[in-house]
Amino acid sequence: MSHQRYAIDIAPLGALADPRAIVRLARAAEDAGWDGLSIWDSLGLSTGGGAADPFVTLGAVAAVTERLRLITSVIAVARRRPQLVVQAATSLDLASDGRLTLGLGAGEDVPDFEAFGESHERTARIARMDEGLAVIDAALRGELLAHEGDFLTATGVTIGPRPLQRPRPPIWFGALRPAGLRRAARWDGWIAVALGEDGASIDLTPDDMADRIAIIAQERRGAGRVAEPYDIAVL
Repeated sequence: MSHQRYAIDIAPLGALADPRAIVRLARAAEDAGWDGLSIWDSLGLSTGGGAADPFVTLGAVAAVTERLRLITSVIAVARRRPQLVVQAATSLDLASDGRLTLGLGAGEDVPDFEAFGESHERTARIARMDEGLAVIDAALRGELLAHEGDFLTATGVTIGPRPLQRPRPPIWFGALRPAGLRRAARWDGWIAVALGEDGASIDLTPDDMADRIAIIAQERRGAGRVAEPYDIAVL
């Protein structure tokens, strides 16, 4: 039986680029009975302004709330060092008494890459993300890292502290394309980044959603994971 929960999703831009404003909103959301709060990972360059850091801001939210689920939607793995993602995520999970849901993806904002000389080309960006995901997953589980890839090398080290949630905080994967949906099926949930160009309307019809859910379900059946819990989050 499915259970619906509701979170406020925040683009930390404009007036909400100030984390203090998000903290005030989070307190009000918890008081009003919302289940969670999610925040985008952006530098704000595509809108010509700044943006609040998701990990730092959710850490501040954790300090003034007791119940809200804290969700990253989604961390741009292709432009972040995975060891620092792990360090931030484990620290936040402990600080929040195990309330973190770690949304991860490739990252889409072109200026956030190209302004710093990093390629936004899809194939390389996805490859960097895939390597980063492998390191993040293993490190969050407390494993001794043994990864040597085209973009990352991490061998003979563990990254601490261990998160409160075991074996690790749940990972939701943000995607819309078929290949991304197949990746999402490997994790604990899927974030359907389904916003229209106006940033407010839902860009997927119910039939669109059903088609994408069917892809994930097929992948999970093939992996023998149908009986395991799985979350679907729609922005």
